[in-house]
Formats: sequence, structure tokens, C-alpha cells
Amino acid sequence: MSSDSAAPKDAQAAVLVQSEPVPDSAISVVGPNFDETLGLQDLLNSYERIGFQATSLGRAIDIVNRMRKWRLSDDPMPEDEPEAYRDPEVRANTRCKIFLGYTSNLISSGLREVILYLVKHKHVSAIVTTAGGIEEDFIKCLGKTYLADWNLDGADLRRKGMNRIGNLIVPNDNYCKFEDWLLPILDTMLEEQKSSGEVWSPSSFIRRLGKEINNEESVYYWAYKNDIPVFCPALTDGSLGDMIYFHSFRSPGLVVDIVQDIRKLNELSRTAKKAGMIILGGGVCKHQIANAMLIRNGADYSVYINTGQEFDGSDSGARPDEAVSWGKIRAGSESIKVFADATLVFPLLVAATFAKKDL
Repeated sequence: MSSDSAAPKDAQAAVLVQSEPVPDSAISVVGPNFDETLGLQDLLNSYERIGFQATSLGRAIDIVNRMRKWRLSDDPMPEDEPEAYRDPEVRANTRCKIFLGYTSNLISSGLREVILYLVKHKHVSAIVTTAGGIEEDFIKCLGKTYLADWNLDGADLRRKGMNRIGNLIVPNDNYCKFEDWLLPILDTMLEEQKSSGEVWSPSSFIRRLGKEINNEESVYYWAYKNDIPVFCPALTDGSLGDMIYFHSFRSPGLVVDIVQDIRKLNELSRTAKKAGMIILGGGVCKHQIANAMLIRNGADYSVYINTGQEFDGSDSGARPDEAVSWGKIRAGSESIKVFADATLVFPLLVAATFAKKDL
């Protein structure tokens, strides 16, 4: 490279450092070309080369599509393969089990309908969420949640009987309707427990509510219809817990056993030929799925979408490589974290994966 001969040589050496050759495999940064007619899929296909979190989302799309496409027949048959998996047709129909986790605020938001689509069409094998992620679905069947503003005064909302979730508003009357709907069901469940001796687990409790709501707008109605287990380790941490609390004074004795569910969830993971995680948000739902993956020595595919940062050592903010150190994601497997609000990017991910009719 030529330069002004009068320029100081030490400055030239510092600024004009020669580059090593770029490998032929290197991918150049290119954004979408809006001079061309771009459909949604064309736009989403361009994300991997945009950079920053767009590239992470593009990578997440690719990993989810690999989860969807994998069949046991893609892998060579080991000598010790159990007889049940030696039949070619069985191998061709054995797919990756996809474990979906999400926090309660996402059911409060319009992502509820995106999640409902996945459950209705049997795109996931199991769900893990929090108490609000259960009750808010049923509450929406009984009353509307409304768009509002982040800056509304909390004390004023309290006087008006309005509950704020970010920039959403839920009238407190919706929770009163939920109580009227739920308490008689709890009465019936208690009587069935007494007569049969069977103890409810959180997943069987949720399955029963999905049956009782009998409403196609409910995520858990479709989970019940399609026999997709829904796990909620923190079942009492919300309005459901309030209702169980009130019910325990009037009609004590209802038992909900979490041990049944940890065994069921871990066994779903352990027996999966391939297992993938898609986790929106952090906390209980993220760690419970990841911990279940430990039972099988790690997930084969992992996609995290959340805004958590790792500087505080939280599980919510942890990147996939931290889970590799615990054996919750397999070393060398395909994983990505998208640092983004799930309401922004998860509909795009679903549009580029599960909503495509190619599988």
C-alpha cells in the first residue's frame, strides 16, 4: 500500500497494518436488498448475514429447522440399538423432541397465539412455564387483556382495580371470574382425589384445566387435546396459588405432588433420541428444561431468546456455553442465544420455521 513518504514511519506501521489473507470460507456482511421484491421468507433468510443479533436470529432459525428436519434414520444404526428402533419405518418417523419454555408475561402478551399455534399443530413435545403462564391463558378465555402504557400511575391503577403487566392492563374483574370458574373445579378435583386415592401433579392439574376450559382459544385446551404435557414447577406462584390458598381454608386436603412431574419430565428427556430446547425468557422455565437435559448428558439443539445479561451470574442471563459446563447442553452441539425481547423475534422465528409447510 502506497503512502506519503513524508509521513512518520511509526504512524504508518501502526495504522496500515497488513491483513492476513481472508479464508475462502469467510462470509461477507450483506443486508437485504429492498430494490428487489422481498417476501417475508426472503427477508428472514437474509438475517444471518446482517450481523449482530440479526445474525443470531438467523442462526436460531437454522437450528430450529435442523430440530424439525432430523429423523433417527439420518443417523447410522449402532450395534447396540434396541430392537424397537431397528425397523426402518420406526427410524424414519422418530423425530427430535422439542421442549418449549416461556415466562408468564409472554402468555399475557400476543405471543400466546404464537404458542397456541405450536401446540395446536403438535410442533412441540413438552412445555415448561410458570404459574402466570398457565393462569393468564385461562383468564384470557374469561376476559380481555388490553394494550395500555408503561407510564401509567400504579397507585391510580390500584384504585381503579386495574393490574399492569408492562404496557398491558388486566382488569381485576378477570381474576374474580377466574376464581368463580376455578373453585368449583378444585372442589371436584378434591372429591376425585378422596375417592380414588390418586394425587394430582402440576401437569395433571393443568391437563384437567385444559379439558374444563373447553375453548379453542386456550393453549392448554390444545395441550390437553394433543396430549402434550405442560410442566409448572412453580404452580402456586400466582393467581393459581391464591385460589388454592383460599380453597384450602374452605375445603382442605387437595394435594399436588411435584415429584411425579420431575420424574416425568426427566424421563421425557432421557428417552429422547434427540432433544432440542427453545426457551423464551429465563428463571424457572429455562433452568427446569436445561436441568432435564442433564439427565441425557445434554441437549442436541438449543435456542435461548432473552434479554438477560451474564454479569450477575444469573441463570437467566447465562449463555449456552455455561450450560455446556454443567452437561445440560452437549459439547459440540448446535446452540445460540439471541439477546432480544421475545415478542419482537419469536414470531419471526416461527414464521421461518414451524409455519412453513415444508415438513
